[in-house]
Amino acid sequence: MDFSLLLSSYATVWSNPEVLLMTFIGALGGVLLGAIPGMTATMGVALLIPFSFGMDLIPSIGLLLGNRATARPSSRARTVA
Repeated sequence: MDFSLLLSSYATVWSNPEVLLMTFIGALGGVLLGAIPGMTATMGVALLIPFSFGMDLIPSIGLLLGNRATARPSSRARTVA
């Protein structure tokens, strides 16, 4: 099995600072949106979709995935406290 495509994909993501920045911004936004009562992770992604239209493909996916990954755990954190 040839792993060259997988390795080149990882190199594309990890070597581009814009992708890392958008993923961090999406994760921060997911934490903030998840802390709001009634705001779900799906609704947070729906709110970020208009911002992703003018961006490149890979950074916009990083933005949406960062939001989705952190919104659900942060919404459960307020129920514990």
